[in-house]
Amino acid sequence: MKTKTQAKSKARRGAGQRSGSRKGPLRSPTGKPGKPGSRPAGPGMQPQEARPEAALSPAPVVAAAAGSEKLHKVLAQAGLGSRRAMEERIRAGEVTVNGRVATIGDRVTPEDQVKVGGQSLRRGPAGQTPRVLIYHKPEGEIVSNDDPQGRPTVFQHLPPARGGKWLAIGRLDFNTSGLLIFTTSGDLANRMMHPRFEVEREYAVRVLGTVHPAALDALRAGVRLDDGVARFEHLEEEGGEGANRWFRVLLREGRNRIVRRLFESQGLTVSRLMRVRFGAVALPPQLKRGQFIELSSGDVKRLSDWTAQPGQPLTEMIPSEAAARSRPRRLSPSKHPPR
Repeated sequence: MKTKTQAKSKARRGAGQRSGSRKGPLRSPTGKPGKPGSRPAGPGMQPQEARPEAALSPAPVVAAAAGSEKLHKVLAQAGLGSRRAMEERIRAGEVTVNGRVATIGDRVTPEDQVKVGGQSLRRGPAGQTPRVLIYHKPEGEIVSNDDPQGRPTVFQHLPPARGGKWLAIGRLDFNTSGLLIFTTSGDLANRMMHPRFEVEREYAVRVLGTVHPAALDALRAGVRLDDGVARFEHLEEEGGEGANRWFRVLLREGRNRIVRRLFESQGLTVSRLMRVRFGAVALPPQLKRGQFIELSSGDVKRLSDWTAQPGQPLTEMIPSEAAARSRPRRLSPSKHPPR
């Protein structure tokens, strides 16, 4: 017959063996009660069944489909506007992918059917170089596709965009002539026009009347206009005859009628205004009013590289010398309606 002392000793040895048999927290899952994630059984409770191993594993990351791109980027590359503007259209529910209303962050492949405002998007091959045109705008044309007054539009003189849409990089007033740049890339247009990039605009200006040195000093230092302070980064006299004087001016912004308003603030009238440069792109001397030339793929790449860092010094103007000598073209408005 066992004594009380022997029984107590045997109970202590059994408890020690059970305690020593427990595995540490880094043990491999076995599905037994007591594993991490299970609740210990308490009074009146049944031990909780261990969860399947698959439930403990992190959810697999779904890889993007091969050849897919972000939807707002695809829309911008198609010439429909900047990436930010395309995100707004997606949020507004104007874009569908394969019949489903798109959401921010969607990715698409060339096989997906994308519609914007109910119109199917025609996409070029992936990685296709955007098109860029240089147009010499004459006075008497408006930079718009839709003019209630029915005035001539610059878009009447451009060739078909072939699946894209021509975007004007900056605008010129109805009575202003000179360099206009058109592209099928919303990204390129945004990088050249957005105020934060401060891309230079250079103009030749003919002013009517006597220009005093104090007025020129004020235009260089800064003048307060209705929409804030503005000034010319560079202002240089270039002679003239009679009551007319020519100036070469440089700005880093594109506010409406900014050149005319600056001179008007000094009591001066601009009798002729012509843009001759926009960033790295200069108006070729042989390009006559109403004519355009298309940049080569090499010049488009140089322009794209420059817009990635628009503040870098200009070592060579675009178009290249060879492209600038290419034969300019002029299209008949009757053959090519505005687009």
